[in-house]
Amino acid sequence: MSATPVESDRGGETVDAFHRGDFRVVQPARGHRSGMDAMMLAAAVPGSFAGRLADLGAGAGAAGLAVASRCPRAHVVLVENEPEMAAYARKSIALPQNARLRGRAEVVEADVTLTGKARAAAGLADDAFDFAIMNPPFNAGHDRPTPDALKRRAHVMEAGTLEAWVRTAAAIVKPRGGFAAIVRPVSLPVLLDALAGRFGEARIVPMHPRAAEAAIRVIVRATRGSRKALSLEPPLVLHEAIGHGHAARADAVCNGRASLFGD
Repeated sequence: MSATPVESDRGGETVDAFHRGDFRVVQPARGHRSGMDAMMLAAAVPGSFAGRLADLGAGAGAAGLAVASRCPRAHVVLVENEPEMAAYARKSIALPQNARLRGRAEVVEADVTLTGKARAAAGLADDAFDFAIMNPPFNAGHDRPTPDALKRRAHVMEAGTLEAWVRTAAAIVKPRGGFAAIVRPVSLPVLLDALAGRFGEARIVPMHPRAAEAAIRVIVRATRGSRKALSLEPPLVLHEAIGHGHAARADAVCNGRASLFGD
């Protein structure tokens, strides 16, 4: 499992353990919740990473805190526009079980789509980060309608959203800095178009439920300013042909025991 509930009935909140209990996240019991996607995104960051990392659209902070958990020299900034989710991220950082991460994690309330001086004033200055990760909204407006307004804002991608998020990542990441995103396969062409001229050396890992099934997610890692060509990496297969447990590699990646790209 990517998350293990360890405490519930906290007024509509749960405290969930990730990376086999290495850290915990406070998040709403229903609606917008983090899980495997966040862990796979965090695993795209090299284990040796040292520097400042921006988790764009961080929600309750699961992906950014997973990076801080795996990378002891990383400082993560959880960027979240929704006050309710930013409050969950602050609660997550403040948990006693996350004491070892607390000095290396902070929350910035900001709209990822801000530009220029407004973006810098919100705490996202140009060339201020060594890496940016993002799990942007991934559903079209007509997909999977939900009555939960917070969940809808977190999951529904309006036209131009992906371009705007990548534009911000390119502005705040230093030259030769890193970038990673997790998207649905249908969004891959849009993501690659947005990366063009900003990030190169894109390495693509498709994520399949089983070897004989189509990919359900795509994780892309790239380098700002690189001119190296795109590469399609071996897929990450979540489950063996029989049974529901994670395959060995997927389990290690999801639980912070291995990097998605082997570094």
